[in-house]
Amino acid sequence: MADPVDSMLDLMRRLPPTRVEENVNALIQLCPDYADDLLGSVDQPLKVQTDHATGREYLACDYNRDGIAIGESPWSNEYDPPLEDGTAPSPKLRKLEIAANEAFDTYREMYYEGGVSSVYLWELDEGGFAGVVLFKKEMNPSSRDDPSGSWDSIHVFEMAERGRQAHYKLTSTIMLQLVTRQNDKPEDASSVIGSEKKNSEQHGKKMAGEVNLSGSMTRQTEQDWPLHDAMIEEMEIKMRNLLQEVYFGKTRDIVYDLRSIEDLERAQRQRELQKELVGFIKR
Repeated sequence: MADPVDSMLDLMRRLPPTRVEENVNALIQLCPDYADDLLGSVDQPLKVQTDHATGREYLACDYNRDGIAIGESPWSNEYDPPLEDGTAPSPKLRKLEIAANEAFDTYREMYYEGGVSSVYLWELDEGGFAGVVLFKKEMNPSSRDDPSGSWDSIHVFEMAERGRQAHYKLTSTIMLQLVTRQNDKPEDASSVIGSEKKNSEQHGKKMAGEVNLSGSMTRQTEQDWPLHDAMIEEMEIKMRNLLQEVYFGKTRDIVYDLRSIEDLERAQRQRELQKELVGFIKR
């Protein structure tokens, strides 16, 4: 008999990525005994929370959750709702966590020009420490025809110091969703469009003229790096370029194969003319 967790993960890979939270909750209701294993294996879109003590936003995920608490804030080191015996890093590691949050907050502003970032660290039983670096940015449309989307980055790493260097294990996941809409209906049909949008959202269907691209990419690396090296920066740039190739390059190739934007007869004549020119040149 197949392992239930493997079966659930195999099923998640075949379900729409835009409904990952709904699908995870449905599987947990079916198999509650495997909830922790499933939550620890499936990456979900990050949740933006507000630290009531400082008023700053932070990202909540499975790595900073403790029981019923939504998550620990990296700014105040407090849980929401408050926990008296919640897991917390040692004073030394907490000092490093504060510095990391400030550093990656600057990184976020440089590369994302907005969004939210959070860093969480914890000790490992075998020595060293691990952590997760999170980034999220959403693009909210100002009108019904504007594009929308979201970018979620999850970088989980383990580090063990080796003299002036450190041995890192890094697993990076990026979840990307892009939605474009093109509405050819007149402006006076706004009430009809609003009703159409509401019905489509309730039934999980797309509106007319809507294109939705969504998915995730995961990459791993393990090697020795000098301390304070820009490992996450290099990984993000590499994965961003890969996503651009997969999302736009492959999609463009598929669309062009399905439907040409030029007259096929004219294109055929051009190809034949090119062959004739090549034949003359070879002579």
